[in-house]
Formats: sequence, structure tokens, C-alpha cells
Amino acid sequence: MSRALAALVVLAVGAIGWLSADSLAAIIAPEPAWVWDLPEGIPAPRVPADNPMSVAKVELGRHLFYDERLSVDGDMSCASCHEQARAFTDGKPVGIGTTGEAHTRGAMSLANVAYAPRYTWAHPYLDRLEHQALAPLFGDAPVEMGMGDREDELVERLTADPTTVARFRAAFPDDAEPVTIPHLVKAIAAFERSLLSFDSPYDRYRRGETEALSPGAERGMELFFSERLECFHCHGGPTFSDALTHAKLPSAEVAFHNTGLYDLDGNGAYPSPNTGLHEVTGKPGDMGRFKAPTLRNIAVTAPYMHDGSLASLDDVLDHYADGGRAGLDHPLKSEFVMGFVLRDDERADLLAFLHALTDEGFLTDPRFADPETMP
Repeated sequence: MSRALAALVVLAVGAIGWLSADSLAAIIAPEPAWVWDLPEGIPAPRVPADNPMSVAKVELGRHLFYDERLSVDGDMSCASCHEQARAFTDGKPVGIGTTGEAHTRGAMSLANVAYAPRYTWAHPYLDRLEHQALAPLFGDAPVEMGMGDREDELVERLTADPTTVARFRAAFPDDAEPVTIPHLVKAIAAFERSLLSFDSPYDRYRRGETEALSPGAERGMELFFSERLECFHCHGGPTFSDALTHAKLPSAEVAFHNTGLYDLDGNGAYPSPNTGLHEVTGKPGDMGRFKAPTLRNIAVTAPYMHDGSLASLDDVLDHYADGGRAGLDHPLKSEFVMGFVLRDDERADLLAFLHALTDEGFLTDPRFADPETMP
């Protein structure tokens, strides 16, 4: 509809009294373009051409993310395993599906997931959030949401609700049948891409607020980025992970690491079937290799490691100080897990820095909250 024709319609309908001119103008006005709310120096995420961001799509995705109708028995949503207050993790060692089945790995944080080039703990080919969303919804090994072979039932549930249909129509206005599984996963992916966390005390310190970090946290920062501890090699860059993609990066940076967490046989074996990248590739050298998770908001995402086997940040520091749980002679572990010695005051400083990576605003931002409890 042209602007001139739209104006005439608004005036005519407003005069008749069906709707006010202002109300109808708001309905037919084009939706504003999506704007990334990013601090200086942080590049925009890379977004698939077939799923551009929009305000309506992100809002639909937020509602779906918290919608328990997406699980087989109607008692679990995406948010059940990804709680905002925990940086979109769940506080459990491993995930628990809607049928009570325990998974082999824990729920990863969704903070800045738009910048991740690969998804889940150790999958070398899963490179789109739209594809990742299909696994918890419809997968059966393990069962998460439990909707496998129930795609039509899920669409029927959503289509029966006029408000949900209206949200789909607003998000996908050019499609005659807006409520579809492809649209559902696109909307969830769009919402997840909006989950940006770049306002921790560390970030404010980097932006010139010199008082944002305590003296101890500042000393801990120096330790973290030192060659003595080697932390930054696997936990660097804007996301504090060495797996990264964004709009200005020519190609994705993808990495997986063995931290010496297990060595069951002297040759580096990890507990089957949770063998990391090896589970997908079958390559012996990929045994125990997992993605380095983001350290942003790390203080609220315990327990740690892919299987939740380290309960606290103190345990994590012990693990790396020892050169890995399996010892310094592990045959497959990363060259950066070589062990170190920390004085008690240095340990306190390093922990203070890790706590300074917590973005309190992200953990309470109403834009990311359950729409049933937050407008």
C-alpha cells in the first residue's frame, strides 16, 4: 500500500468511526528496522539471509521460548533449561528432559549465542540456531521437549490460539500460512540472537569507568590475560570464547579442546558415549574435545564443564592449576592446560575478576523475560 493510499484509508476509516485514525495508522505503518544495541567496538552478529531480524519476530520468539505448549506434556519450555537469572542455563549438572530422562551434558548459556559459529558442546557441523532448535523440540536421543513425530500436533496447538496466530502473522506477514515449524524455529532463533550481554563491570572498565573494577578484580584481570595462566587463549575476544563469528569476520573461528577432564585408560578415553567431538567424527584425536564456553556471567552458571562435574569456580581453578583432573601427562589434552601455582591472594583476585564478568542488567532485562510475568 502506498503512503498516499494509506493516508486516504486512515482518513476514511477514521471518519466512519471503525478505528481512530491514529490506531489504523499504527497498524499499517511499516515495522521499524531491527537495530542492534551494541557498545562501541562490538561488531554486529552475522544473521542468515533467510531469517532477518525484526521486532515482531523477536517478540514472537520470546513468547515461544517461554511457551510450555512446545513440550509433549505441556509442562516444559525452552526456558525450563535456560533461565534468565542464570544467564540462560539451569543450575543442573546435566539437562533433564520432559520425560525425566537425564542428558549427558549440561545446558549451555545463551548469552551472546548470536556470535557462536557452532552450537551445543561438541558438534562440528551444527552452525545455525534454526537447526539447533529442532533437536530439543523433536529429538529422541535424548528426549528433551518430546515432540518427535508430533509436528502436526504442535502446529494445531498453536493455531488454536488466535493471539498466537496474530503474532505469527505479524512476524511473517508475507506468508499465507504463518504458523509453521520453520517459522517457529526462525522466531526462536531470532529471539536467541537478541540475547546480548556486554555490560558487565569489566565492560564498563574497558569503556573508561576506572572504578568499575575493584583493585582485586583488576589484578585478577592481569592474571587472566597472562601467559602464566593461559586462560585467554581459549577464553578471549568479545565473548570470552575462542569460537567466534560476526558480520565483519571473513570466516568463522571454530575450536574444540580437551581439558584433561578424564583419562579412563591411560590413552585419554572419556566416559562413553559422552566423548566430545569424537562422538560425531569418530577420530581418535577428537576424544574429549569440547567447545570452550563463554565466561561471560560465569559466576551464575555453576556447575561447570560439559557434564557439570566441577561444582564451583574454585574447583575449576583447582582443575586447571593441576594441569587437568587426569594429570599433567594426559596424552590428548590442550597444550594450554599445563598447570600453574596461585597464591591465596592471587586466587581471590582471579575469582574477583571472573565475578566481574557478570552482567546484572542482562540477567534482569525485561526484554528477555517471560512475557507472562513481564510486559
